[in-house]
Amino acid sequence: MSESIEYFVSCPRGLEELLRDEVLSLGASHAATSGAGVKATGDLAQMYRVWLWSRLASRVLLPLERIYLDEVDDLYNAARNIAWGQHFNANQSFAVDFSGTNRSINNSQFGALKIKDAIVDYFRDSYGVRPNVDKREPDIRIQARLAKGFVSIALDLSGGPLHRRGYRVKTGVAPMKENLAAAILIRGGWPAIAQQGGALIDPMCGSGTLLIEGAQMAADIAPGLQREDFGFEQWRGHKQDVWHEVYQEAVERARVGRERIPPEIRGYDTAINVIQRAEQNIVAAGLADTVRVTAKPVAKLTKPTHTHLEHGLIACNPPYGERIGEVTELIPLYRELGDRFKAEFEGWKAVLITSNPELGKRMGVKARKKYKVFNGPLEAKILCFDLERDNFIYDRNAPVAEQKKAPGQQAPSSAVLSSGAQMLANRLKKNQKKLASWLKREGVECYRLYDADMPEYAVAVDIYGERIQISEYKPPQTIDAQDAQRRLLDTIDAVASVLGVQQSTINVKQRAIQKGKQQYERQDSKGVFFAVREGQVELEVNLTDYLDTGLFLDHRPVRQFIAEQAKGKRFLNLFCYTATASVHAAKGGAVSTTSVDMSSTYLDWGKRNLALNGFKAGDAPSAEHRMIKQDCIAWLKHCQEDFDLILLDPPTFSNSKRMAGTLDIQRDHVALVEDAMRILKPGGLLIFSNNYRGFKLDESLQEKYRVKDVSRQSLDPDFARNKKIHQCFHLQAKA
Repeated sequence: MSESIEYFVSCPRGLEELLRDEVLSLGASHAATSGAGVKATGDLAQMYRVWLWSRLASRVLLPLERIYLDEVDDLYNAARNIAWGQHFNANQSFAVDFSGTNRSINNSQFGALKIKDAIVDYFRDSYGVRPNVDKREPDIRIQARLAKGFVSIALDLSGGPLHRRGYRVKTGVAPMKENLAAAILIRGGWPAIAQQGGALIDPMCGSGTLLIEGAQMAADIAPGLQREDFGFEQWRGHKQDVWHEVYQEAVERARVGRERIPPEIRGYDTAINVIQRAEQNIVAAGLADTVRVTAKPVAKLTKPTHTHLEHGLIACNPPYGERIGEVTELIPLYRELGDRFKAEFEGWKAVLITSNPELGKRMGVKARKKYKVFNGPLEAKILCFDLERDNFIYDRNAPVAEQKKAPGQQAPSSAVLSSGAQMLANRLKKNQKKLASWLKREGVECYRLYDADMPEYAVAVDIYGERIQISEYKPPQTIDAQDAQRRLLDTIDAVASVLGVQQSTINVKQRAIQKGKQQYERQDSKGVFFAVREGQVELEVNLTDYLDTGLFLDHRPVRQFIAEQAKGKRFLNLFCYTATASVHAAKGGAVSTTSVDMSSTYLDWGKRNLALNGFKAGDAPSAEHRMIKQDCIAWLKHCQEDFDLILLDPPTFSNSKRMAGTLDIQRDHVALVEDAMRILKPGGLLIFSNNYRGFKLDESLQEKYRVKDVSRQSLDPDFARNKKIHQCFHLQAKA
């Protein structure tokens, strides 16, 4: 009888139970899940089979030692006491991979170094020679993991991660690991469906991983057959004759499997270049006669008609929308996917993976089962569906006749508002009605429709002409991430429903306190600018690339007041942002405008705003509409000019590296106002505004100057509910 071996098989988190069942099916005498893997027992041939046949494993490890690690010397001594000579020779190279830290091992490189020293000392003391270290291509690789105070040392028999089958010569932007793809197919029931002659379709096939893994399962091809690196070959416990027998058995099974009539396996993707990558991988896997891929968008997904396909599996890895602004673009995609499932594939099964289960709900099909897995560090769910009529969810407002279309006909949209989304939609309609007469009377096309009116939907909904932006206020850590995700998608659904637009046309951002450069850095790089009208001027807006859009809607009345007061005056705009107030002043007849900011991005934006309205901006002192790139605080202290009308609208806080210090508006506002009043002409007006909700104007300023609090008057009806969004004061010298 062959000697029994205890070994460990690692896998992505969430696949442990599947892997345990697989290892047992491959002949292990014992297998039990144990933290991102399976502890197993079997003979040498059985362990080889796991290496060759496991579709879910990441690595096969031979445990050598496990100790509680208190001091650094404990690690060295544990490694030094291992009989390394039983596993490799001194003339072989090795490398140590170490993960984890504690108070004694403060970085992984230090942990790896201590084990390396112990191994070298073992061979030098035992045999008088020392092995070489080769981090790139070692003969022997040792894995060490420190977790919960214990360090485990093992021999890595894998020869590189086992998910790398050897067929993927081309990948896309975010390729899925092959063992995760296999898990999706297994959860979806593909092995049984394939045995029954069912079809496999991936409507978003990318580099073809799901299709290739599915074809290999159907043809009984071992996933390790194409691998060229056998990590156990240099191990002293390796037996070539046993391995040869296991390997040849797999070769024969693959030959027989390829001769069988294959199931229908088809893949689609929108982009031709993506399909070409998939084709290269399919050829590399030797499956060109089995797997076919074609360029086709999800909207045109249909059941193949060249042969009768009663049942099958649709499997896919749709985009997740990891960046918040991408979510609105994905809702229609998921809905379209669900619509095609219902229209074309009734009676089939479907499976997909997503890190955003709320997007999965937008498909309009009830999931039969959900499994939590990890795609790298990203938590995701595998969603399994039975595409039966009882599981289809239709728009509650759709006519009954529309909901009972025969299979093969176009299914209705599955845009169903949840109870929460419906409640939000009702509030949006109420706000619309309340603002309608004011919007029409004043000709306002950029305004706030909703501003966290309901605490559970903490977002702002802003309208910019025909464009819509939802700004999600960052939820507190006490709010479950999935609940926050659901509420955001509810918001998008409600806004799209009330305003009669597609979700993909809505832009979404998350607002949080910004520090330093974050106030000015790009959030995206789409570069989509468009013009909107405000009063008598046109202004550029960008909803995607920056934290803010280029136009602060709450300051609309302030800008209009400036336009009314500016005729014949010299106007100064401090902390000018995109110089929208300067544009209003110029349009109102100001003899000159001066705009100061330390951001080149916003000053260039301001120049475009002026040009859009027929005004030429320049950097020269003689320019009629001058743009100055400087720290406003420093510039103001040294300014020798004077102005009739000044807007001082600083941020609440700034610690930008381009400033000499920091700006705290409550702490620093007295000095700022004093410096601005110093260059204000007799009879001139300083407009001082800020967005700090807890702001208190210093009493010394009220004693020294004529001060009028115009905060309430500087808010239009769309901000009436949010009276503390900004504070605004008019200051003049006393007679």
